[in-house]
Amino acid sequence: MYNILIVDDEKIERNGIIFLLKRLGIDFNINEAANGKAALEFMLKEREEGRKIDILLTDVKMPFMDGIELIRAVKDAGFESRNIIFSGYNEFEYAKLAVKLGVVDYILKPVDPKEFQSTMKKVMDELDQKQEELANEQKLNNFMREYTLYALINGRIPEGITDVSFCDEYHRMLLVEFNHDFFGKEVVDFDEEVLKGFFCEQNNNGYFYLNLNQQQGIILLCGDEKQNMQESQGISLKQKEVEAQNSLNKMTEMASELQNSIYEKYGQRCYIAVSDFFNGHESISKVMDELDEMMENRFYHPEVFVFSSVKDDETADLVQIDDDTLMKQIKQDMKMKDISGLREHFERLSRKYHSQSAFSHIYVKFIFSNLLKEFYNNLPGASEEQFNKEVEKLYSSDDIDTIVQLINGHMDELEKTFTKNPQMAHREIEMVKQYIYEHFSEEIGVDQLADLVYLTPSYLSAIFKKETGQNLSKFIKQYRMEQAKDMLENTNKKIVNIGAETGYPNVSYFCQSFREYFGVSPQKFRDQGGFVTEEQTD
Repeated sequence: MYNILIVDDEKIERNGIIFLLKRLGIDFNINEAANGKAALEFMLKEREEGRKIDILLTDVKMPFMDGIELIRAVKDAGFESRNIIFSGYNEFEYAKLAVKLGVVDYILKPVDPKEFQSTMKKVMDELDQKQEELANEQKLNNFMREYTLYALINGRIPEGITDVSFCDEYHRMLLVEFNHDFFGKEVVDFDEEVLKGFFCEQNNNGYFYLNLNQQQGIILLCGDEKQNMQESQGISLKQKEVEAQNSLNKMTEMASELQNSIYEKYGQRCYIAVSDFFNGHESISKVMDELDEMMENRFYHPEVFVFSSVKDDETADLVQIDDDTLMKQIKQDMKMKDISGLREHFERLSRKYHSQSAFSHIYVKFIFSNLLKEFYNNLPGASEEQFNKEVEKLYSSDDIDTIVQLINGHMDELEKTFTKNPQMAHREIEMVKQYIYEHFSEEIGVDQLADLVYLTPSYLSAIFKKETGQNLSKFIKQYRMEQAKDMLENTNKKIVNIGAETGYPNVSYFCQSFREYFGVSPQKFRDQGGFVTEEQTD
């Protein structure tokens, strides 16, 4: 709906224009003003509130500010309204000034209905065309932004893009991840259905959403945070750290609210990792790696849904951890040969007893001696005599640091045992890759792949990244995209079928993913004979 402002000091004249407008059968939002001064004040107020006047219809002779002065003031203030003058004065000087000021038409009173209709049709056509051009420009800008950010997140230089400085406006990233295929499997417009309303309520519209794959999406944030950080340049290092931590705390709280909003909307839990503040597009790839590492913590903390580097007092949380639960996790880590998970859970156990003096020394030594027994059960060739000597050493320790050091020594021995055969990890990764090659058209999740090779998801993710240089979700998407590219180049299959055969049952989502990855839509890629040109638009 277009906004129209009618300016005339005669009420009867304004009513006549309103009557002619209503006869056009177009749904306008009509506003009135009795003189140029009131009209300019109204337009300025509308702009402050995020609205604009599309068409300005004004008389010439009015008190306080005439029509010519109004149009000149409107142009000087940067308004882009289509301006039309109607006047009872057929004077050449007025007409000449109107042309000079870019007035669309100069209509004489009494207004001829046919002339008025013709003028309004011309103006409406111009506005419709401008709106379409702006929509296409916005679509192109969004596409180029998506393609550029996707490349930067994956550590690539975007082909055909020479200036990526527009990405410097982002200073915080949120990684959203589901445990299963969520994006693309269902008809989900995540940005429209969740993010726009959420960030509007947060009074933060400075965000950009980018889908990464069927389980992950990334939210890049800009806004006032950079300015706040810059304004703190004159304060002490300690104060800077406090302000940075407070900012991260607020962002983590917001992420928790977002996680709850997603659950309320879809009835499904997701995980969110929150990055620290960063500067410059060069940091985006590194920050993404840090978010991936944070997200791996969900395997160790299934009860936690938001992860960040927030530094707070964890003592209360640690005390509530059940010893039996931690011991079961540690046993599972040993069984799965997950040394990273083992160290994580042992560290949690150590922190718990480090931070509390309420437990008796005998109880603490009992807990850790049971743990030591588990280590010996998993160390090949370890004798009972050795175990008894170590237990005696543990019980004679004067402090918990000595006990932790003793256990860490055995953990190092256990790690050597786990990695004794360097081909083992390689074989497991090859099995996973082979499964992906053979089942890329099906839903594939990290949990499913981990079960395949009898490893925990966290350990599989860690060794897969170490072996291949990229995480599992990126590897799966890359293989699917390459297969889709090959089918587009060498077969006549329909795009909807190619999407389904490469694991994307939702064809719209497939086209979006392909375009983000290659910088061009599947259809255009096929039309161009498999070449990606610099004109990467639909």
